[in-house]
Amino acid sequence: GFSYVDLVEGLRDGCFYALKRILCHDKEDRQAALHEVEMHGLFDHPNILRLVAHCMVEKGAKHEAWLLLPYVKGGTLWREVEALREKGTFMPEQRILHILHGICRGLQAIHSKGYAHRDLKPTNVLLDEDDQPVLMDLGSMNHARIEVSNSREAMAVQDWAAQRCTISYRAPELFTVPSQCVIDERTDIWSLGCVLYCMMFGEGPYDAIFQKGDSVALAVQNPLTLPSTTRYSAALQRLLFSMMTVNPQERPSINEILHQLEGLQPAPAGQDTTQI
Repeated sequence: GFSYVDLVEGLRDGCFYALKRILCHDKEDRQAALHEVEMHGLFDHPNILRLVAHCMVEKGAKHEAWLLLPYVKGGTLWREVEALREKGTFMPEQRILHILHGICRGLQAIHSKGYAHRDLKPTNVLLDEDDQPVLMDLGSMNHARIEVSNSREAMAVQDWAAQRCTISYRAPELFTVPSQCVIDERTDIWSLGCVLYCMMFGEGPYDAIFQKGDSVALAVQNPLTLPSTTRYSAALQRLLFSMMTVNPQERPSINEILHQLEGLQPAPAGQDTTQI
């Protein structure tokens, strides 16, 4: 509700772009928009949406931050999941692995610079014409490691998460933040698990709970249950469970997930493999 995206055409190159206009009501909003610009500037990666240009436009007493971004024709991962659900079909495992691998590569780039995305969800993943995922909406991104040493700091992190991290994809440790703890990039691993679940089953694991008005904060404290299916391999289901471990200390790192994914993916065409 704080930004609009327009499809625009470049006068000089004739290319289409997405123009994100962020409404800034005060100095704090302007700083948040400039933070998003700054986050884009950290990355030049095929799985992270690049920023083409930006400016701040005065609109009377208010401002609009304009972010010019590439137009990705495929739309969002959520749109693709919805389209499949409407047809009564599900995403094949090999396609899930392909998309998941690209999302993980984007997250690896973010985590390697000491940051976390903090709002990973299917509507923040675009699919390009080659079905490659591209992470977008970097406005909630911040330093991966947040040290909390008292109840005031814990409440500040909790309030920030309530505003910036989508509730049905939010990690358990962000709902009730302990007064002595370290929040780290493994909040993204939980959200990644929710995205994987969505690709497998057509909606996020906590979407229906949120829509019914029940407590997501309580639901995420319980072990994940899966719909019974033989559609996906036991290995993929194990990978999902490992991401959605309530205790963040027990979740794998993005590098560990990529290592597991490489074991799940088929060898490229023409490449021989030896079964051991």
